[in-house]
Amino acid sequence: MAGIVLRERAVEVGGGRLTMRFRTAGTGPPLVYLHPAAGLHFDPFLETLSAEYTVIAPEHPGTSAGDADAIHAIDDLWDLVLVYEEAIRALDLEGPVAAVGQSFGGMMAAELAAHRPDFFERLVLLAPIGLWREDLPIANWIMTPPEELPALLFRDPGCPAAQAMFTPPEDPGEALALTAGLVWALGCTGKFVWPIPEKGLAKRLHRIAAPTLIVWGADDALIPSAYAREFGGRIVGSRVEILPDCGHIPQLERGAETLALVRGFLAG
Repeated sequence: MAGIVLRERAVEVGGGRLTMRFRTAGTGPPLVYLHPAAGLHFDPFLETLSAEYTVIAPEHPGTSAGDADAIHAIDDLWDLVLVYEEAIRALDLEGPVAAVGQSFGGMMAAELAAHRPDFFERLVLLAPIGLWREDLPIANWIMTPPEELPALLFRDPGCPAAQAMFTPPEDPGEALALTAGLVWALGCTGKFVWPIPEKGLAKRLHRIAAPTLIVWGADDALIPSAYAREFGGRIVGSRVEILPDCGHIPQLERGAETLALVRGFLAG
């Protein structure tokens, strides 16, 4: 990606049974970023944050290039939470750090913050999964055909951010590889939330002690924006911001507004 230099780091966790890989960019205070179900991509949101922070982003097991079998080393969500926690601790970051999580990554950030209330000093959740109400069903993104994903993720599937994300490369082989990678990433993350993305997080959210910002698109077709209040009501002292004319990925569809909220919140 032009304008940003990515660095790689790997740490062994689970007594050596698994290697967690991180991609980092920027300088400044550390900021942990937990990516959504589709995998890690350093988009303009992260690129901008990397001008002020050292963005540290773990790759979900199984989604790292050349290490697809890593996903088989993890049995369930609790196992996954411990792997993430151990891997981040292995980086020897100084004191509690800020964290941002989006969608699946938002759930992971919330689980980590609930498991270890001292782990993060500030927490940003961008349209996280993890809760479930029968009257507010969440769309089945894992089974959604790739061609239907833009309408599921963006209020305006024709917006520049959606076009940049879903316009395939001209080379057929590269396009096929990207589609295969997307399907595999959805499978690797879906392993821990299938068939219903609710694994008891509602009973743990009260443990989160870090100041928390929750950002949601009002027109989220994947996870209804009413869940923003559900998260906000369970995380003591949290702040909820719902952006109009915005779908499931506020940092892309409403980039300027989301960045202003996140940067202001992280600055305290």
